[in-house]
Amino acid sequence: MRIAILSDIHSNREALDAVLEVVGERGWDELVLLGDLVGYGPDPVYAVETAADLVDRGAFCVMGNHDEAIAFNKGGLTENARIAASWTRERLTSAHVDFLARLPVSLTSEGRQYVHASAERPGKWLYIRDVDSAERCLSSSAARFVFCGHTHIPAIYYALPGRRPICFQPLANVAAPLSAVGRLVVNVGAVGQPRDGNPAACLALVDTQRHEVSMIRVPYDYEETARKIADFGLPAWLGTRLKIGR
Repeated sequence: MRIAILSDIHSNREALDAVLEVVGERGWDELVLLGDLVGYGPDPVYAVETAADLVDRGAFCVMGNHDEAIAFNKGGLTENARIAASWTRERLTSAHVDFLARLPVSLTSEGRQYVHASAERPGKWLYIRDVDSAERCLSSSAARFVFCGHTHIPAIYYALPGRRPICFQPLANVAAPLSAVGRLVVNVGAVGQPRDGNPAACLALVDTQRHEVSMIRVPYDYEETARKIADFGLPAWLGTRLKIGR
């Protein structure tokens, strides 16, 4: 089975289109969106409607913290995120908001759990940034493999039976093994706002027959996205960070 996993689109139309083009060229049996469809970026309507269309065609989609904040008018965001959320909310229809509000915080398919942040209390939006948080994530899940986003930085945590996880930083476009005996937490990075120093959009491609996962980096026109952010009067940092991958 070929599984394409996208997270943290953040209303970035240019990045989303570029990634979906690659997914279409390579083909997929299962497509998964790991939340934060909206927030930060200039094209929230396009992001939500594209996600809804993909779900109608059989894709999985879970809720992210920015989706929740916009759907339920929740706080707890940084100042730039709060400004973007307020701007986004004004542009979405009730149907868009209802789609976001109905998204689950977790889905499971054939031994794979999909969450935005962590399997440890998925709706609390906990970050997996180290071995300890990865270990708590695995302890909270019955699945062999947990796929997440939220940090915007790709990473793999390998855990052999009876041992603490080991963090591995996957190379771009190079397949990494899926353990045959242990368990994994895989952070798939971000489509719409990478923060690992590489501005190219990131998605994960999983091949269950070859037992491997690849972090595919896809260049896109981030200058156009940044231009639209400026034109709409959104915080300038939201455009700048796209260019530097931070």
